[in-house]
Amino acid sequence: MSKHFKVVIIGGGSAGVSVAARLLRQSSSLVNKIAIIEPVDKHYYQPLWTLVGGGVAKKEVTERDMKFVIPKGVSWIQEAVITFLPIENTLVTDQQQRISYDYLVVAAGIETNWKGVKGLQEAIGHYEVCSNYSYQHVDYTWKTIRSFQGGTALFTHPATPIKCGGAPQKIMYLAEDHFKKSGVRNQTDIIFGSANATIFDVAKYRETLEKVLQRKQIDARFRKNLIEIKAEEKLAIFEHLDTGEQDVVSYNMIHVTPPMKAPAFIEKSPLSDKEGWLDVHKHTLQHIRYNNIFGLGDCANLPTSKTGAAIRKQAPVVASNIVSLMRELPLDESYDGYTSCPIVTGYNKLVLAEFDYSKTPCEMMPFNQAIERQSMYLLKKDLLPIMYWNGMLKGTM
Repeated sequence: MSKHFKVVIIGGGSAGVSVAARLLRQSSSLVNKIAIIEPVDKHYYQPLWTLVGGGVAKKEVTERDMKFVIPKGVSWIQEAVITFLPIENTLVTDQQQRISYDYLVVAAGIETNWKGVKGLQEAIGHYEVCSNYSYQHVDYTWKTIRSFQGGTALFTHPATPIKCGGAPQKIMYLAEDHFKKSGVRNQTDIIFGSANATIFDVAKYRETLEKVLQRKQIDARFRKNLIEIKAEEKLAIFEHLDTGEQDVVSYNMIHVTPPMKAPAFIEKSPLSDKEGWLDVHKHTLQHIRYNNIFGLGDCANLPTSKTGAAIRKQAPVVASNIVSLMRELPLDESYDGYTSCPIVTGYNKLVLAEFDYSKTPCEMMPFNQAIERQSMYLLKKDLLPIMYWNGMLKGTM
């Protein structure tokens, strides 16, 4: 069986749905000529999972049926892509369906590699091993935090690209606040084992977050990458990325941010770069080798943080440049690497980091966003979800 569409979009997440909605708004001739290929039947607003793990939001509000998210006028093919044939403008699904296209958008997200830490896959959701990076297990994070009675609380950040790079430390700050409220903070040591060299890449926000670490008396250990968990013994094994030496840390609870990687079907395809990520031009988001292919979001090799806010700026560029290509016009839209990371530093406190490829802050608000503010916390908790469901996914913002 084979089908043809003017535009095929791989991925029904934030990036794929946003691009589809924008294409329809920019060109009515594309109605019923766009297909989204997405195997799963649920769509998640994942940025809120930090607050679910912190006990201030319910995970159910982050979930919608995919059929209600995909724009009207777009066909949904509920299959998975397994093969790219870019010379033939064709791809093959796991149901052996051949789908051809005039233009292809790859927005397949990032793959969470639970097997990347020995023992993690078996332990997650048990033995006080928790993670906000799973809808299935995010409730267990809050259960673990609220039942914690003291000892060592360990939080990790891996040595791979991840979605929402600030999330590993956000839940740590919320946990520290809760430990104070529950009366166990004085009996608690909090350790942050991070593969990164510093707490944050952008100097302006790093200075603030270093003060947060100091104020909260958090033991931040950098260049330490978690490689194994012995859950029944409550031991975490880290490798020092500079020396290769291993450290064993005993804990009473651990929040793990799992390593992540490019989706396997992209990594092994002719569309990938040497590292396995989708190989696109960092400004036009057009594929380096195939002019009728574009990519965005977490699967792309863009040198910026993988966030929903980045996708919000990438989607208009992809949609506009595809329409320009259709009309044989220059690709005038350019992405500057903008990304945003709303870093929750406690209940009712947030630093809104915004920056571009050059790590230069590009703040939208008329005040210093490196200062912890309750207003920015409320923005993340209450306003951004509304903007996501009713604006970004509709192609209006």
